[in-house]
Amino acid sequence: MFGRRGQIERREPVLGTPGFDGDLRLTADDRPTVASAPLARERASSGKARKGDAKDSAGSSKGRARGASGGGRGRGRKRGLISRLLYWGVVLGLWGVIAVGGLIFYEASQLPPIQNLAIPERPPTVIIQGADGKAIATRGEMGGANVPLRALPPYLPQAFVAIEDRRFYAHFGLDPLGLARAVVVNLTAGRLREGGSTLTQQLAKNLFLTQERTLSRKIQELILSIWLETKYSKNEILELYMNRVYFGAGAYGVEAAAQRYFGKSARQVTLSEAAMLAGLVKSPSSLAPTRNLDGAQARAEVVLAAMRDAGFISGEMQQAALARPATLAKGQGPDSTGYVADWVMEQLKSIVGPITQDIIVQTTIEPSLQAAADRALKDTLAKSGKKFGVEQGAVVVMDTDGGVRALVGGRSYEESQFNRAITAKRQPGSSFKPFVYLTAMERGLTPESVREDAPIQIKGWKPENFSKDYRGPVELKTALAFSLNTVAVRLALEVGPEEVIKTAHRLGITSKLEPNASIALGTSEVSLLEMASAYAPFANGGIGITPHVIERVRDKSGTVLHAYAQPSRGMVMAPPHVAMMNRMMQDVLVVGTARRADLPGWPAAGKTGTSQDYRDAWFLGYTGRFVAGVWLGNDDASPTKKAGGSGLPVDIWSQVMKAAHKDMPPVALPGAGTYLPGGTVPPGEVPDEPVVTGGPQPATRSAPKPGLDNWLMEKLFGRS
Repeated sequence: MFGRRGQIERREPVLGTPGFDGDLRLTADDRPTVASAPLARERASSGKARKGDAKDSAGSSKGRARGASGGGRGRGRKRGLISRLLYWGVVLGLWGVIAVGGLIFYEASQLPPIQNLAIPERPPTVIIQGADGKAIATRGEMGGANVPLRALPPYLPQAFVAIEDRRFYAHFGLDPLGLARAVVVNLTAGRLREGGSTLTQQLAKNLFLTQERTLSRKIQELILSIWLETKYSKNEILELYMNRVYFGAGAYGVEAAAQRYFGKSARQVTLSEAAMLAGLVKSPSSLAPTRNLDGAQARAEVVLAAMRDAGFISGEMQQAALARPATLAKGQGPDSTGYVADWVMEQLKSIVGPITQDIIVQTTIEPSLQAAADRALKDTLAKSGKKFGVEQGAVVVMDTDGGVRALVGGRSYEESQFNRAITAKRQPGSSFKPFVYLTAMERGLTPESVREDAPIQIKGWKPENFSKDYRGPVELKTALAFSLNTVAVRLALEVGPEEVIKTAHRLGITSKLEPNASIALGTSEVSLLEMASAYAPFANGGIGITPHVIERVRDKSGTVLHAYAQPSRGMVMAPPHVAMMNRMMQDVLVVGTARRADLPGWPAAGKTGTSQDYRDAWFLGYTGRFVAGVWLGNDDASPTKKAGGSGLPVDIWSQVMKAAHKDMPPVALPGAGTYLPGGTVPPGEVPDEPVVTGGPQPATRSAPKPGLDNWLMEKLFGRS
């Protein structure tokens, strides 16, 4: 039990020895006795010695224990927080994916089934030509023919890719890199400077969706973009895009834009022109070179730089294009052709029905005469409009068969599309008097018939002459030449206002006219086109005409869909009366209110007109070839600064008619020949009179018994 030197010896039980009964517990004999006391004392003394050391180290041990315990708990909390964030991040991410997937599924369900989707047919284009067969305007939702990508110079589609979608050939309809770049650029700039839409997305929007900016539309745009990418090749998508996008100034598609701005096909544009076209799609309305050439050129420089960065062009090509920037083509038709084009489109529906294919409309418009009329109106208003308080005007020129050769509906189509030649109705003033005098001629009077020029009062209404002077007994030709109001009113009462209205309607006036004595002074409103139409029988010998501008309509294969064949309205005026009226209205230009008319070598006739307070100034004049009408005034019907029919309208008429008759041999007026009446011209210019209105409307009286000329009319045309 004890080893050497009194040390306690460990005993291991020995199994299988004699007297072993299997019990391994120690007995009392096996436990240490007094002999082990020295060891106990040794342990006790060593214990006392270690006690102080234990006390010294107790504090530090406890501190280490606390520190170790606290650090573990802190690290545990951090690990728990990160774990929870990761967990919920994954959970929320999964729910987000589910939500986005559900939203995409919902928006996709709002679209037509993918298997039924197809590129919409390109809307038809209407090409409007002048009488010479050259295009003067284009209309339709697209406004230009479709051009294959292979037919274009390579730098034209490259310009679109460089500035609109540099990674077009690398993405699948959605460009994450481009979108991220746009976000960074916009955040850095603090404003929207760059978009993230691809060309495919823009095409999807233009083909299938609206322009509204909503999340729903954007999601549908992405869905359709991916569908386009799977359905069509990149070049097919680019071709569709270039032929559908809007370029400003009413031009849809690259062909229409090239024709509109450069007067050439997109197949022939230069590099600088290609850069300008590509630059317009960012903001077509504000960058259109017709209104902002400097802005369009500056944007083209940006496009050229993008093409150089993309490796599409060399530095030398870039510099050459910068040295010769694109400009608008010279010789472009006046913007007043827009009034013609609008009028044509209004009539097409009734002529050919719904337009389902590209068509070509040949008109009666003479481009050179259209330009002359546009220039005459613009120049006159620019020079004298402010002086006379006139802001607007209109011009109509037609041949004696009713074909409209020029039509200007205002001083600027770009500023106002309201057509003052056709749609506006204004008081014609004294230019209406020929219908009164014709009615009198048809009832037996002649140009030499005499009536009294003296004050007249009709139930409180006192029409006066412009000069406030009265001549007493005067011949009718003198009364018309000098536009004497009192004589015109007396004639209207003599023949009956209702008869005057019948005459006006028979000759071509279509507006409603009021049957009162003031009808003689042109108080009922009419349009300029109506007045020109009603004057045409004076110029052509008494034949009624229907004004028209469409000569022929063809489809793109050349098949004629419509040809003008308006049946003649027949004679609306007997030849003797035509002769008498032409003699009297020739006097207006020779000795009367339109002496400023300047058309050397040509017998001409016409009548001036000025409405009350100088609100409207008119001149209708004609030769044996053409009829032209001019109106000046303000859209709000405010008075002008004494702008009468004998002034600016006559000047404009003279300029236009000189252009119309250039290189034509003179012809006589029907029945009047080259009659140049004599007579003494009063000193000073004789201005046209303003209409005097107001007061009670006089009662009408029955017409006198027809004379010889009216008897002839009855025999010829069956009228009384």
